[in-house]
Amino acid sequence: MGDHGSVASSKRGRQTARDMVLSMLVVLLGAGIAYLFIPHDDSLDPVRPISYDVELVTARRAAPYPVAAPVGLPADWRATSVDYEARSDQGAVWHLGFMDPDNEYAAVEQSDGSPGEFITEVTHGAEPTGRSRTVGGEEWEHYEGPKYDALVRREPGVTTVVTGTAPLGSLTRLAAALETSEG
Repeated sequence: MGDHGSVASSKRGRQTARDMVLSMLVVLLGAGIAYLFIPHDDSLDPVRPISYDVELVTARRAAPYPVAAPVGLPADWRATSVDYEARSDQGAVWHLGFMDPDNEYAAVEQSDGSPGEFITEVTHGAEPTGRSRTVGGEEWEHYEGPKYDALVRREPGVTTVVTGTAPLGSLTRLAAALETSEG
């Protein structure tokens, strides 16, 4: 009778590939059916608000400058990101990001590093307009850029930037709400 091993192994290889393709089709069909029958609401807001209380207390204890955070913003301003990095290329850096009532991004950024480099980084290359705004009795430089606009305040030992895609009115509102200690 001869050697049937080569015939059996080649047939077996084809069956394995065919079986794998059929199994994948069954899995994809099952996933498609599950997607159709599991309720999902695409109208839900994908932004997940966060609490930043603990990070703020920690940053205020550790930072070599007075850390700013807003007080009294309306509930429709939602905090979305927070970070304090004691040692970075930009010095000690505080970041607190928000979505404003119109779902535009606005953030408070602070650093004790080189102001020029820091401002360029957090504003994504925004340039000074030569105009300033008085907000809460303080002068803020106005910057505009292709991605973000900003209000910038330079003080000895710290640069504070309020920046984002939000319109100037929202950036001004955020800057006006900033306080450097719990109030």
